[in-house]
Amino acid sequence: MSADRGLGGWFVPGPVAVRPAVLDAMTRPMIAHRSAEYEALHARIATGLQGAFGTERPVWLLTASATGAMELALRGLPPGKVLALVNGEFADRFAQIAESCGHPVQRLFAPFGGVVPLAEVEAALVTGDVRAVTMVHVETSTGAQSDVAAVAALARHYGALSLVDSVTGVGGIPVDTDAWGLDFVCTGSQKALAMPPGLAFAVASPAYLAAARRARHRGFYLDPLRVQRFAERSQSPTTPALSLLYAADAQLETIAAEGWPARWARHAAMGALTAEWMVALQAEGIDLRWIAAEGARAATVSGFIVPDGVDAEALVARVAGLGFTIGSGYGPLRSASVRIGHLGEHATETLAPCLEAVRTALRVMVG
Repeated sequence: MSADRGLGGWFVPGPVAVRPAVLDAMTRPMIAHRSAEYEALHARIATGLQGAFGTERPVWLLTASATGAMELALRGLPPGKVLALVNGEFADRFAQIAESCGHPVQRLFAPFGGVVPLAEVEAALVTGDVRAVTMVHVETSTGAQSDVAAVAALARHYGALSLVDSVTGVGGIPVDTDAWGLDFVCTGSQKALAMPPGLAFAVASPAYLAAARRARHRGFYLDPLRVQRFAERSQSPTTPALSLLYAADAQLETIAAEGWPARWARHAAMGALTAEWMVALQAEGIDLRWIAAEGARAATVSGFIVPDGVDAEALVARVAGLGFTIGSGYGPLRSASVRIGHLGEHATETLAPCLEAVRTALRVMVG
């Protein structure tokens, strides 16, 4: 791992820094994926992830990015309208996937950095013609966190399924799939779980699986019923990415030692530190502004609008010169914003020097 991508210097929203021991695990020899040895590996990983999802159901291990899991979710829907809650670029991607799978889509928009109000969600659901609601738990383009439990409760009340992208949530923020009644939840390996990119993990409810049996064109590779059948016996329907699964297995050992509550608390502490840093910056007269609205700021990623007269890309470059890599903006504010990922294996003691480097760079650029 190069110096600028070590745990102390790499703060993009993903892919996050991966510990060398996890990367080393990928060099293990191949095994037959229809063997008992593979089934034991699969079962360890799936069981280890149940705490992250807050579920007792089988966790699906998919050789795909999280976008593949999102498409799988939509392919498993019978014909019907999809209500898409769009509060950023990745929320709109979910809507686009629904359209590409042949579903009519109604978008509910939130201001950039906000979340869709529950009253608007209910007003759209009360018609009774919505098959499913798509939503993003943490919108990576802005750092805004939605109340997916409340939305799922509304969806369930009006007979709709809830489909959740928790790519920047699972592993860093508590998710209680079973208790919240979420029908489909997915994440990617490369975010708060701090694994190499290329795997997606998902959980489906009995209601979702029952609906999927009525879907017309589930496809083959992304057929949720096929994935579920194989998952029930700790298998993959197609050849899995063994090296990535070795990495996941190694990382989950470390996560188990830390414990999910401690991991969530560590992420919450990083979110709190970032908020304190913002207060101090503004007290200095540095007009860095949150993208995400107050009360909807995630503990895993923060987005900021740079002060007037400051070039966002130049800020990223100056911070890199101080030894830290932060993320560029994403979406309509790309040229005027930056993002800091505080997730994975980072903690307040590694985040604090990065925040200080951003402060140093801003002092020069606004001075």
